[in-house]
Amino acid sequence: MKSHSSALLAEVRSFRQNHPDVRYVDLIALDIPGHFYGKRYPVEMLEKVAAGSPLKLPQNAVLLGVQGGLFKIGDYCFNDGDPDANRRLVPGTLKPVSWESQPLGQMLITSDGTEAPIEFEPREVLAKVLERLHHKGIHPVVAFELEFYLFDKKLAGGLPQFARDPLSDDADDQPNLHIERLSRFSEVLDDMAQTAKDQGIDITVITAELGPGQFEINFGHLDDGLRAADWAALFSRSTRGVALKHGYRASFMAKPYLQYPGSGMHVHVSLYDSAGNNLLAAHQQQPLRHAVAGCLELLPHCMPIFSPNHNAFRRLGGTVNAATRASWGFEDRDACVRIPDSDPRNLRIEHRLASADANPYLVLAAILAGLEHGLETQREPFAPLNEDRNSGADFPLEMLDAVRAMRHQPVLRDKLGAEFVDVYCENKRQDHLAFQQEIHAREYRWFL
Repeated sequence: MKSHSSALLAEVRSFRQNHPDVRYVDLIALDIPGHFYGKRYPVEMLEKVAAGSPLKLPQNAVLLGVQGGLFKIGDYCFNDGDPDANRRLVPGTLKPVSWESQPLGQMLITSDGTEAPIEFEPREVLAKVLERLHHKGIHPVVAFELEFYLFDKKLAGGLPQFARDPLSDDADDQPNLHIERLSRFSEVLDDMAQTAKDQGIDITVITAELGPGQFEINFGHLDDGLRAADWAALFSRSTRGVALKHGYRASFMAKPYLQYPGSGMHVHVSLYDSAGNNLLAAHQQQPLRHAVAGCLELLPHCMPIFSPNHNAFRRLGGTVNAATRASWGFEDRDACVRIPDSDPRNLRIEHRLASADANPYLVLAAILAGLEHGLETQREPFAPLNEDRNSGADFPLEMLDAVRAMRHQPVLRDKLGAEFVDVYCENKRQDHLAFQQEIHAREYRWFL
């Protein structure tokens, strides 16, 4: 513990030396809907925390709804006295914030690794899954890919406007995959990539996607699943900030336009043993088939995680490469679980179902739980799409049905934690009901 504190203290002191103009640091963590919450600490107080002083925040901050409100979930929020819970600093995440008007720093905090971790904290849920896999000699290697849209900074009547092409000042309203779009928006995209690298994130490929103003960023493969999810969470935050600085609005909203493709979170996962052998490639790739079967079996019960809000369900089946059934295939982007062409060393799955605004910790935890379940049960998957284009299993396409499918699934309750499943499902149910407690203009047009 002393060496751990010493390393943190050295990190804070080095940061202060390299960034003497920074007076405050945002200590941040991801809540259930995937928003950052936390506190802004004077940097000298951060040094005390790094040296061992307690760091406490309300436990129920994790339970906030999409709009920041608290829901009654069991005894939480209104019958528990709103207690504090210990957090700790995540080593290696203290970085400068370059998109704010004043010099600032940020650092991730978490309850995992403390004496009493919060069972429903997203990062803790993933940490438990990874710890269990490591005890079994299974070591995941993970890479995220995130799609997002650029909009004009100003909304028009609450609705997004197409991003302005900086060369012509016209709206970038034509869907295309042209490489020229990367050149036209290079100033903001380069700043996004450099800012991410300054946060310690390994940015690799940048792609202009099919939707107008839509892009995809790929991250490097990591043998630390927690860090991989950290990268996805931190990238979302920095990208929104950089976009505003350049006069745009960046959004990871799943389906901002009905007529154009939605934005997804694609996750590549391979599994290795302690000697570095690819477990999925053994025995003529039979473990790969088992892992796929486990993923597909649990997928219909994980929909509140993969599609965490009303808008995310709009993305499914609407346009290109968005499935409406649990499916798999080799080199097939219509499948939920795609097997990219690769050599045995790099054999992996690509899970393509989650929306870009899903919580990356929970998405990865659900995927790994499915892979683990498949390796345990050793069942065969149904036919891949390459053999049968109608192959697949139905999954819920509406939030309340999805919550019902998740709440009592015994494998998920075991692998993700029964307390987490109960809390998460109730949070999603309450958020969905709150969303419906507003009459939209269309209702008046149709029924008034």
